[in-house]
Amino acid sequence: MQTLGISESTPQAENLLKRLFWPSIRSGSDVETLGSQGYWICAIVAVLACFSNTLVGHPITGVFLLLYFYLGGVGVRQHSCFAAVAVFLMLLVNTVLSPSILSVFGCVLLLSVSRATFIASFWERRTAEAEMSTRFSETWGDKFADRLPEWLWPKVRIVYYIFSTGFLALITAGLVVLLARRYGWFPANFRF
Repeated sequence: MQTLGISESTPQAENLLKRLFWPSIRSGSDVETLGSQGYWICAIVAVLACFSNTLVGHPITGVFLLLYFYLGGVGVRQHSCFAAVAVFLMLLVNTVLSPSILSVFGCVLLLSVSRATFIASFWERRTAEAEMSTRFSETWGDKFADRLPEWLWPKVRIVYYIFSTGFLALITAGLVVLLARRYGWFPANFRF
């Protein structure tokens, strides 16, 4: 029966949506693939955020978002749980404030990257499943996505922790003030 292909004992491959949005994490190679995917998502979001904020007249905010998302993507590529959660939270806030299909798509992908990073952080370092695949440097894309984060993350890690925490706190405080003004939580003559 198995040689005829009738038997159900052969494992079925994951469907495309599951592989894209909630892939199984079995090895370091899976984590590397998702880390690279998260890095590219963060790099694209960083450029789009900078460009769109510059167009609407907020270039300084655009530069801060560029740094936030790009350096967060570098951290995601280096399997930092903090960076994965930080970029996910900022993109989630952005999606709630101005929903679009692309931001929802990016948010779901960054959630799966955060999941992979957390799963890999609990693996024993000496086991076969925790062994990461080799990073290449043959093309410009390989150098940009594989070698640059490896070189840059140890130099900016602490600065990114402080910057991202402060920036996320500032954005959250701004949202609270906007909501307070909108729903009248402050007296009418109250000024900031």
